[in-house]
This record gives sequence, structure tokens and C-alpha cells, in this order.
Amino acid sequence: MKRHKPAVAPAPAPEGPALFDLLSEEIVFMILDFLDEDPLDRKAFSLVCRSFLALESRHRKSLRPLRAEHLPTALARYPGAAALDLSLCPRVTDASLAVVAAARGDALRSLDLSRSRFFTAAGLMGLASRCRGLLELDLSNATEMRDSAAAAVAEFKNLEKLRLARCKSVTDIGVGCIAVGCRKLRLLSLKWCLGVGDLGVGLVAVKCKEIRSLDLSYLPISNKCLPSIMKLQYLEELVLEGCFGIDDECPVILKDGCKSLKVLDMSSCQNITHVGSSSITNGAGCLQHLTLAYGSPVTFALAASLKRLSMLESLKLDGCMVTTSGLKAIGNCCLSLTGLSLSKCSGVTDDGLSFLVTKHKQLKRLDITCCRKITDVSIAHITSLCAGLTSLRMESCSHVPKEAFVLIGQRCHALEELDLTDNEVDDEGLKSIARCSKLSILKLGICLNITDEGLSHIGKSCSKLVELDLYRSAGITGLGIQEVARGCPSLETVNVSYCNDITDASLMSLSKCKRLKTLEIRGCPLITSLGLAAIAVHCRQLSKLDIKKCCNIDDAGMIPLAHFSQNLRQINLSYTSVTDVGLLSLASISCLQSMTILHLKGLTPSGLAAALLACGGLTKVKLQASFKVVLPQPLFEHLEARGCLFHWRNKVLQAELDPKCWKLLLEDVMH
Repeated sequence: MKRHKPAVAPAPAPEGPALFDLLSEEIVFMILDFLDEDPLDRKAFSLVCRSFLALESRHRKSLRPLRAEHLPTALARYPGAAALDLSLCPRVTDASLAVVAAARGDALRSLDLSRSRFFTAAGLMGLASRCRGLLELDLSNATEMRDSAAAAVAEFKNLEKLRLARCKSVTDIGVGCIAVGCRKLRLLSLKWCLGVGDLGVGLVAVKCKEIRSLDLSYLPISNKCLPSIMKLQYLEELVLEGCFGIDDECPVILKDGCKSLKVLDMSSCQNITHVGSSSITNGAGCLQHLTLAYGSPVTFALAASLKRLSMLESLKLDGCMVTTSGLKAIGNCCLSLTGLSLSKCSGVTDDGLSFLVTKHKQLKRLDITCCRKITDVSIAHITSLCAGLTSLRMESCSHVPKEAFVLIGQRCHALEELDLTDNEVDDEGLKSIARCSKLSILKLGICLNITDEGLSHIGKSCSKLVELDLYRSAGITGLGIQEVARGCPSLETVNVSYCNDITDASLMSLSKCKRLKTLEIRGCPLITSLGLAAIAVHCRQLSKLDIKKCCNIDDAGMIPLAHFSQNLRQINLSYTSVTDVGLLSLASISCLQSMTILHLKGLTPSGLAAALLACGGLTKVKLQASFKVVLPQPLFEHLEARGCLFHWRNKVLQAELDPKCWKLLLEDVMH
């Protein structure tokens, strides 16, 4: 049969280079810089052609692989990556570190092993011998790390930043080795290194003259090491949180030194009384940020001592007993404050707080969480005098009437963060708050007076909203969620747990929020697998999912998750209708690291064992204690050797309370 020629000839191939080839590599890299927000954008770019793949590979400067076995491939594909984050890899052996050393050598600048285990001193020593250009190292949570490994760290001669938080087996000897070997250190965190005392800290202060930031939280140190610390002429940040061995002699030592100090945290220093705190600021005229949380009472004497701090910008007094005279003294003394935190401070009254804000009209951030004595009088003063507030946190201010919340929307139009959890705000208040068009974080949990009507105003006016918390706000239904989803396409975090009237239609609306990363819908009995499937298909960046007590979600909801939600890292499946089949399907999610699996009636021991073995990236699993005796011990030993930790629970299934009854019980506990 004779073949007919096409009526229209195909277009000739363009002569010369493609338009994109005319761009320099520098310009292409600038374009790629704008694709950092969504990882899928970078992936789409690299899949266009081989040229784009090569450009994206050369542009990448940091890597965060999920498993150590991916290291050889990842390091070969991205030759320019100088920062390596292995915190998602639970098992990093000496062999893994050898691969890193061989592939990067002196080009490696940053290495994060903060949640990794199984490497030894020998592995660190090998890394140090080949990666002499390393500037930043994070070994936090290496609870089995000992002085021999610290001695290996000391071989990184050019190290500038070192984090050893919770390395509880390291002693003064190990820290001394680091102090002698790493003379260029600018940042050092020894938080919760319980084996380190005055000797080790003193050696750091004597040998590491370049230190800018030093975190000694919860160390068993005393006043003895403080004189050496105060001689560090470049020290800008000092954290002494929970250092119980420091007492009232400390301020006497501190007052004559460390003129460069800008940030000081002495929270939970229980042996420093108001006498010591009052004199602590004598020699710190450059101090900008001061934290005295959970310490001595805020009296007139303490507050008056802050007058010397002419550059003080933020003051945190969380958990302290505050007197009215103390608050008034802060108002008169700290004239440059832009941030003040009084969270859980007993003794905060309308009189003291109103006077304070009268003197501090420039406040940008105010936290009055659980200040239960304040009323609409305080809110009136705050909103009328501090119109430039960008953050207002006032959870559980139970004596503030609903009318006061209207004032927030009328006067504080610069707000970006607003926490009204457990308050009397109603729909009229939300209608007014909707005028705060810059809001990105809004928390309305346990607000029993709000309904869809009020929430719809937020959806129509607050288009920049990124986080919305409606936990146990029982008056919210799918209609309100629909308005929010339509008007707030940038939502990343949504919590509608225990909003009993939320349905699949609500999730279908939320599925239009393509950037959604965290979704908490526990205790929503009307949601089924159909609604969850919509989220899975359209919200590809989803990384945290809580569907606890969603009894109508079953295996049919797990299949779409397994196929589409490849960025999912944490899931709570407790009290759902998922069985062996659904749990096993999640094994295809390579990112999955944490699972909570309690009271799944359709789950068998064999199905659980198969799922645990198949999910190769798991680092944390919460299970019912009954499975501990029916599954073979070698299974758990194998999974633990792979880097997975098990948390056993004996929780009994409890009936869910009505939201109002639940709130009454909560108030009884608080009082």
C-alpha cells in the first residue's frame, strides 16, 4: 500500500545553540537559587535534559541523604556539595565516614552527625586526617561518644563550630583535648555534657581565645570556671541555663568582665537569688538579649538593675514570680526593649502590665501566655500603645472577655503571629482580626466560641497564612475550612484535631494547598480514606501526618499515601482501621522515619514484623507493649542495629470527652 506524504512538512530544527545555552552558568545558578522553596521544583528542573541535570548537580552546595548507603551515589552526583547533613541517617559507620573522606577530602566544610550512631573514634580520626578544611561539626546526641572520640575531634585543627550537646560520656579530659587541638573555635555547645566540669570549661576558655558563642547548659560547673570565661574578649553569647552549681558569687565575678557580651541566658539557675541577679549586669553594657526565666522573683531591685543595660532589646522572664513594682520598674528602666516574654509569670496584673506598655510603645514581640489575672484593661493598653506589634502570644488569658479581641484587629495591623489558644474570642473578634492581613501564624485551639462564620473572614483576608491551629475548636466545620483553603493557598501547617464535624470535603479543599507539610486531623471520626487520598495526591510536600482516632481511615487511604507522599517522615496511625496490608504498603516511602502504631485491631504480629523489616529508614517506632512478647527478640535486635529505637506503651483505649467537658477538666488541673 502506497504511503501518503504528510500535508504539512515538519518544522526544521532550529539552527545554532538553544536559547538556554546562551545563558552563563552563573545566571543559571541564580535562577536555581529561586527554586529552594520547593524541592520538587529542583527535581523537575534536573529532569528536563542532561544539561539541566549537570547544572543542578554542580549548583548543589549541601546534601541531606536519608540513608548512609546512598552516600557514594549522592556524593558522586553532586561534586560541589561541601555541606553534608547526615542527621536523617540513623546508622553511620566508620565505613560511611571513610566514603565521605574519600569523596570530599579537604573540600568538606560542614558535617552534621547529630542524630547518627555507630561511628567510632577510629572513623572520626580517619575523617580528620583527610578533611582538614572542615569548619563545622555537629556530634550532638552521641551519648556513647567517649574521650577517645573527643581526642579524634581535636585533630580537626581548622574547626570553627562544634556542637556536642548530650554527649554525656565525654569528660574534662576529652574537652581538654579539643581545647588544645581546636584553637580556632568560635562556637562550642556542651549542653548536657554531664561529665564536663570546671576543669574542662576552664581549659576551653584559656586555649580557645576566638570563642564567640558558648553553651554550658546543665553542666555541673561552679563559679570557679567563670573568671576564665569572662576574659574571652570576643565572647558574644553565653548560655548558663540550669547550671545549679553557680550561685550568688557569680554576678560578682561577671560584673568586671566580658564587655563584648550581647546574649546571656541564666534561666533555671536555681541557686542565684534576687541578690545575685540584681548585680549581674554591672559589666555587660552591650547586652542585647537577657533570659532570666524560671529564676528569682522579678522585684523592684532586680528590674532597677537593668537600667544599666541601655542596649537591651529583649527580656525573657518566663515562669518567674512577677511583682507589680517589678513590672513598673522594667517600664521605667529598659527603654530600648522590643521583645518581652512574661509567659507563665504569676503576679502579672493589669496595673503592672498597662504601665509597662505605656513606657514601651516600640514593642514588637510580647508573650503573656497564661497570665490569668489580666483583663480587657491590659489588652486595651497593649493594642492602643503598641500598634507595631508583629507577635502577640496570649494563650489561656482566661479573664480577657470576648469584646477585647476586637481591639486587636482594629489597632494591630502589623501582626504576623497571633496565639489566642484557649481564649474567649468569638466570630466578631475573628472578623476584626481578619484586618491583620500580614498574619502568617494564627493559633485558635480550644476556642469554643468561634464558628465557620468567623473563620471565613480569616480565609478571605489573611492570604499570607502559613500555620493555622484549630485544635478542639468544636464549632468549626468543613465550610470554614473550605474558606480558609480557598483564601490561604500558602498554608503549610494545619491542625484540626478533635473538630468532630470535619469531613472528607474539608480535606479535599485543603488538598489545594500545595505547600502543606504538616496535617493533624486526629479524632475526626467523619474523615475517611477518600479525603486522605485527596491530600496524598495533591500535597506532595506532606512530611508529618497525624490520623490518630480517625476510625474510618483504612488500607484504602494508605495506598495513595504510599504512592504519592514520598516526603512523608512521620505518621501516627493509632486507633485507625489500618491492617497489615496498609501498614506494609508504607514501606515504599523511603523518607518514613517515625511511626506510632497503637491499638490497630487489624494488625497481626506477622504483619507488623513484615512492615518493620520492609520500612528500611525507620528511626523511631511507638508500639503497644503487648507486641514485645509475641515478636521474636532477634527481630528487635536486628532493627535496633539498623538504627531504629522502640518506645513501648501500655495505653488503654479511652472514650473521647465532649470538648467543653474536656476544657473544664483541663481548668481543674491548671488550678
